[in-house]
Amino acid sequence: MKQPTHHLHHTAPTSGRTGANGASHSSQQHNPVKRGNTTRNLTAEERRRAQRVLLRINVQIQVEGKTSVMQGQTHTVSENGAMLILSDILPQNTKISIENPKTQKKVEARVVRQGQVTNEGALVPVEFLAPSPSFWSVFFPPIVN
Repeated sequence: MKQPTHHLHHTAPTSGRTGANGASHSSQQHNPVKRGNTTRNLTAEERRRAQRVLLRINVQIQVEGKTSVMQGQTHTVSENGAMLILSDILPQNTKISIENPKTQKKVEARVVRQGQVTNEGALVPVEFLAPSPSFWSVFFPPIVN
């Protein structure tokens, strides 16, 4: 027996506020999604622009305006950026260059918001300044809502 097809409908934010990455956010915490006769809020995973992949890669970070190079690792990666594990927190909007020493690829990025200190180090979220979907040499499946 064939199952009924359900379609998700996203509603646009009704009042604008801008987040750290310049994206528009609703004054409500989550955008509602209608599925059949029920409405629910989008999950954090559904609100993401791209899939995240757990991947540990050693990286070298060059902070704009500084001569020293920081060693770090990725915690998670996406086609838009990464969560980095560094020895120090970097301020929001700090521009950096990320290099993958294995591939010798470099990409320019910025710190989205001030990170958190954990027992592994400072978790620093960054986004690429220009689209770089192949930087991590990982295939990212498309987001399906």
